[in-house]
Amino acid sequence: MGGLGTSDAGDGKAESDTPTAAVTYEVTGEGRVEVSYLARSEEGKATVDKDVELPWKKTVEVPLGKAPVVSIVLDGKGGQARCALAIKGRHVQSATASGTYGRATCMGELPTPAAGAQ
Repeated sequence: MGGLGTSDAGDGKAESDTPTAAVTYEVTGEGRVEVSYLARSEEGKATVDKDVELPWKKTVEVPLGKAPVVSIVLDGKGGQARCALAIKGRHVQSATASGTYGRATCMGELPTPAAGAQ
């Protein structure tokens, strides 16, 4: 007889307690980049992928009330890269980084969870 209403994926967290929205981060262009993005984390900690070859795309679940963000930094060889952010399939923002160690950030807003929403 397992626990009632709780799903344990082996890490001790019941992830279904936090409502989320699907967020797609995409980076296109030339060069290699470091990508930082927010994924499913109640603490709002970023995930960092280093030395990423472009193009790069990832869809993750982000907790409602958190601001989804993707940031890119080009390496020392420079180039040009564009980050883009979509929430539930709808384009929200894009930005371009260029040159040696060029940077760009894309950010969106997710609604705060409302009692009895949906």
